[in-house]
Amino acid sequence: MLNITPRQLDVFVQTALHGSLRAAAERVHLTQPAASMALAELERQLGAPLFDRERGRLHLNARGRELLPRAQELLERHAELARFGQGDAQALAGELRIGASNTVGNYLVGELLGAFVRAQPRVAIRLRVANTHAIAAMLLDHALDLGCVEGPVAHPQLELRPWREDRLCVCAAPDHPLARKRGLKPVDFAGARWVLREPGSATRATTERVLAQLPPGETVLELDQVEAIKQAVAAGLGIACLPEVALVDALATGRLKALKTPFLDLRRMLSLLLHRQKYRGALLEAFLRSL
Repeated sequence: MLNITPRQLDVFVQTALHGSLRAAAERVHLTQPAASMALAELERQLGAPLFDRERGRLHLNARGRELLPRAQELLERHAELARFGQGDAQALAGELRIGASNTVGNYLVGELLGAFVRAQPRVAIRLRVANTHAIAAMLLDHALDLGCVEGPVAHPQLELRPWREDRLCVCAAPDHPLARKRGLKPVDFAGARWVLREPGSATRATTERVLAQLPPGETVLELDQVEAIKQAVAAGLGIACLPEVALVDALATGRLKALKTPFLDLRRMLSLLLHRQKYRGALLEAFLRSL
């Protein structure tokens, strides 16, 4: 009969998420030798190693990847049982790992997290900001509990839920020829020099959809941060298609000018992204309700 303890599962999960026993030991407040013994005992009871050791790092093998979501669920259920036993089942505590694509993480984090953080002060939020492709990859690895992304994600193991609508805006430096021209038409964008987000970004995908509605232009820069693109556009290096929420300050101060393009569809949907195998315990359900 197996005698696996929550501590052993916690060491396993933290090792899987952080790639080293040292980091896992710090997270679960053990010495490294004690964490190593806990992991070794778990592997002994399961009769197989859970990690491949490569250059001092631990990488989940196939058995470990299969165990990870189950171990996370058991730990969450154990925490829920502890709260129930203390007569405090409604008082949530613990940690929620959320991934946000760049627009959400940099400009809408208050709207995403504010209500939940105010309602649940004992829950720690760990926010990871990356592009949509990276957020989806982390969810598939069970490194996140939830993602909030800017673009569509098509993967059979991931569920996409609409959150809120977002709009993009084509912008230029105030002295750019297109900024001085009235009554813009698609033909005016022929040969335009564009500053784009990096491949894998949802803003890049939306921009490419916009570019398909316009005459051919030229990509002069690819940058992985919206603020860097704003600086490049303000310097006159090209024009860009960026989220409206990211342009509020630059438009208000006159550093950038919004180009009127009623002939372009610049709407998109921001969405919540969840792993279909993820256990949706009290923490996650409470967060989803807050939205």
